[in-house]
Amino acid sequence: MSGRKWNFNPGPSVMPVPALEKAKEALLDYDGTGIGIMETSHRSKEFGELYGKLQERMAKLLALPADRKILFFGGGANLQFSMIPMNLLPEGGHADYVNTGTWANKAIAAAQLVGKVDVVASSKNDEGKFPRVPTPAEIQVTAGAQYLHLCSNNTIAGTQFHAWPDTPEVPLIVDMSSDIACRELDWSKFDLVYAGAQKNLGPAGVTVVIISQKLLDRCGDDLPMMLNYKTMAAKDSLGNTPPSFPIYMVGLVLEWIEQQGGIAAVEKVNRAKANLLYGLFDDNPDYFRAPVEKASRSLMNVVWRLPSEDLEKQLIAEATADGFVGLKGHRSVGGLRASIYNAMPSQGVEQLVDYLKKFAAK
Repeated sequence: MSGRKWNFNPGPSVMPVPALEKAKEALLDYDGTGIGIMETSHRSKEFGELYGKLQERMAKLLALPADRKILFFGGGANLQFSMIPMNLLPEGGHADYVNTGTWANKAIAAAQLVGKVDVVASSKNDEGKFPRVPTPAEIQVTAGAQYLHLCSNNTIAGTQFHAWPDTPEVPLIVDMSSDIACRELDWSKFDLVYAGAQKNLGPAGVTVVIISQKLLDRCGDDLPMMLNYKTMAAKDSLGNTPPSFPIYMVGLVLEWIEQQGGIAAVEKVNRAKANLLYGLFDDNPDYFRAPVEKASRSLMNVVWRLPSEDLEKQLIAEATADGFVGLKGHRSVGGLRASIYNAMPSQGVEQLVDYLKKFAAK
């Protein structure tokens, strides 16, 4: 498509062009119905069919265990920060959390409003930064914990878990908002995963929750319907009018992933894209400084610094003018960041690397 720029924003983020093209047609007429997809009733046969196909496609692509239920909520990950302890942290109980930065801190703060929280591992250094994630050996769950919670990928710090703690005695709950579907995983390890769609699955407005039947059975009946995993699962996420258009878009993104060859094929491309950027930094350490330890580097959010903040501001301004959008690091840490989610084509990263080389030479 002419006129489109390379979108490296952390979210809402780049979407697959084929999905956008298909949605453009469906906005006026969905599947020959004469009604646009945003106008289609969530109770209609047409929406029911696309909703069922979406769930089947997601379960197949991710290779989910048979007992996993796929739910859809509004409210983003922030709502899940509260819903998880409300549903799964009973009075007098406690839960274990791993602190890897901003989003983990938000989850911890929300859980502390509900019950007792033990922070069992943290990657915060003496400077108050998070240059890595804890190793599985560093994460020791406490006796009687109701669950263990961690954030798989930190968009701000540019860190990602590449190995998981082995916790058969306690359910593992993971915020995968920024890296779901970017790589193959053994989903039997996770009892509950949640992800805001706006980074790797679709547009802002819907959050995917994948929960085991074991955890659903633990949910009580003393919460309002919309805040209760069990009742929302019983209603197949249709307790009220769902965010139907974002759900439709998630289905299109999953269809696109399927057309690429599935998660394994997407992961291969993601690793190649990340290696291009990290390779540039490692080959030129005097100019490009990658602050994340190599074992914790994110495949999705690549962060780096230049020799001075003035150079960083210059790069951001010039790159934006030249069609590379969203390279400014998060306001809390500064620096530079390229979010290279599934939908970012290899060509975009290749052109960014060439651009960075020329900027450094200049």
